[in-house]
Amino acid sequence: MFTRQRITSSIKTTIGFCIILLSILALTIQWMNISVETGSLEKSNKVNIFPEVSCSIKCPRVSPRKPKFMSSSESCPEYFRWIHEDLRPWKETGITRKMVEKAREVAHFRVVVVNGRVYFEKYKATFQKRDIVTLWGILQLLSFYPGMLPDLDLVFECGDQPVTQRSDYGKSKESVPPPLFHYCGNRSSFDIVFPDWSFWGWPELSIRPWDKLEKDLQHSNEMIKWTEREPYAYWKGNAVLGEARRDLMKCNVSGKQDWNARIYGLQWALERKQGYKTSDLAAQCTHRYKIYVEGLAWSVSQKYILACDSVALLINPHYYDFYTRSLLPTVHYWPINEKDKCKSIKFAVDWGNKNAKKAQEIGKTGSKFVHEELQMKYIYDYMFHLLTEYSKLLKYKPTIPKDAVEVCSDTLICSTKGIRKKFRVHSRINNVSSSEPCTMPPSWSPADLQNFIDRKQNLTKQVELWEAAQSI
Repeated sequence: MFTRQRITSSIKTTIGFCIILLSILALTIQWMNISVETGSLEKSNKVNIFPEVSCSIKCPRVSPRKPKFMSSSESCPEYFRWIHEDLRPWKETGITRKMVEKAREVAHFRVVVVNGRVYFEKYKATFQKRDIVTLWGILQLLSFYPGMLPDLDLVFECGDQPVTQRSDYGKSKESVPPPLFHYCGNRSSFDIVFPDWSFWGWPELSIRPWDKLEKDLQHSNEMIKWTEREPYAYWKGNAVLGEARRDLMKCNVSGKQDWNARIYGLQWALERKQGYKTSDLAAQCTHRYKIYVEGLAWSVSQKYILACDSVALLINPHYYDFYTRSLLPTVHYWPINEKDKCKSIKFAVDWGNKNAKKAQEIGKTGSKFVHEELQMKYIYDYMFHLLTEYSKLLKYKPTIPKDAVEVCSDTLICSTKGIRKKFRVHSRINNVSSSEPCTMPPSWSPADLQNFIDRKQNLTKQVELWEAAQSI
């Protein structure tokens, strides 16, 4: 009797459990049907994939219109000519959808622009959300020049080093590299160089957006005249990031030797705890000479170093970003021999202190280049021309990827907080440009390009001869 009651009770419990499961299943199916009809299910999935752009705000449904400009365009700075060189690998073949899909294999994200609306597809995580800040910059470009950017389909890699190696591709039309956008390049890569994220601020290091910081650096230059600055070479940064930086630490002053260098290793974790009290870039224009040394590859610090009116001492760079290829030794900076850094730095400082007028001129010319030719208007112009020229190479009509989400400035602001949000608000474009994009310069002729390269090499060799002869 007792056994029969227990069996009956067990059956009732099982039936009750099944009814509950069926009810949950029915409610789930109903919710899915509603979600499919309203689009909220698709949005929910995408929010999980892209938490950085999760937001209840919807982007405007009306595509932007081209503005009427108040003034005509001016000529672009000379470094815009490198756009033609970066896109040259695809000049004859054009760019197919297959090429872009191939670049996805190593990319961090994809951006598609259709009718002035922006769609973002993320492939993998990036260091310190470089992808989202770069996306933010592209969105500001569309606010600066609304309705002017053509339809686009591009993929972007956010690491430090170039990815698309020339050695992996031959010279035949069948061996064309995939088009991959990146922050830097070198002689052995095909990466298409694009302005880096730091122009819109680097919140992890408390570095303000460029249009704000550039003004602070200008003010700092006015506070301390070059002749009143410390007559040494200065560098401060992450000293363990790359062999060149570790080697640079040997050039610091000691009880046995003074190489005219003052080198300071920086631990960002400790600096963060101390509230970035000793890493304010605008407070570092205190020496007559400032050293630039690469880390794992190029460094965003080059513009900050050049902007100080100090003589920029560049330790033989192997990488370039979008503007640095146009810098000339002994005109914008002083070249330092990477194989004998300490001795080369000492010579540069001794030469500059003895030839103060010439040294000041170099420092001023490099600083003027940064303050005048790297204004945010030109950053957006460079992006505009690069993306426009790139779009002309596309041999297909871009379409919205099925796994992409639409983004706009509002969604990227509402989906973040703290200093990230503050920097986005500060760097947001609220008014369209009052003038057209600057006029692109023509591409280099092969002879002119070679002459320019030869000039750079000859100027560097001249310094090497001075060093060898200790001609101060």
